[in-house]
Amino acid sequence: MTQRGRPGRPRHVPASGPADATPREQILDAAAALFAERGFAATTTRLIAERVGIRQASLYYHFAGKDELLIELLTTSVRPSLDAVRRIEGLVPGTAGAATALYLLALIDVQTLSRTPHNIGTLYLLPEVQHERYDAFRAERQELQDAYGRLGAQTASPSVLAGAGAQRLGQLLIQVTEVVIQIRRAREPDSADAQAIAASCLRLCGCPQSAIDRACAEAGELLAHAGPNARATLRSFCD
Repeated sequence: MTQRGRPGRPRHVPASGPADATPREQILDAAAALFAERGFAATTTRLIAERVGIRQASLYYHFAGKDELLIELLTTSVRPSLDAVRRIEGLVPGTAGAATALYLLALIDVQTLSRTPHNIGTLYLLPEVQHERYDAFRAERQELQDAYGRLGAQTASPSVLAGAGAQRLGQLLIQVTEVVIQIRRAREPDSADAQAIAASCLRLCGCPQSAIDRACAEAGELLAHAGPNARATLRSFCD
């Protein structure tokens, strides 16, 4: 008689996602694909398990349900950018380098959103995401928006800041960056898209082209002081 494996663990079968992905990563990839294809409400954990090639009970070994899956997927669209802005603000010398910091943040945020599985950012406006169980994700996105507002306020011309204020400016800047979600619906974003979006953020703040050019150039100087992970992230769009 064949001995049964531990209940709840994924079976060793062909799965969704890269061949070297962990079972957890495979489940997340399958969930992202189905949420994008069918919508959140129409996707069940059974469908996700079938896409991966595991039992439905095996999925629950890793995740409590599809809400937890969506929360983790949405978090991947925000947290890398949030981690990056903390590093950037630590490297930039106060308001004198705010334009460069904002430029870098926009580049990294575009990269983050460009790499989320199956363009998961399209699900930001789902009614389910307004539920209290998604409070942690919304709090992180708000923290990122506040960073945009903080850097935008330090960068903006007096007339722009007087008309918008830091809070509204943060809302506008993060929306400019998130246009990459719509670009992904048609094609894969590239470095030209990232640079155009980052430049648009500075133009929204009233920066002239000379200041935008300087911010891009100064990004290279920051690379010399960044850690290896930050350096790899920034160089992909600033070289």
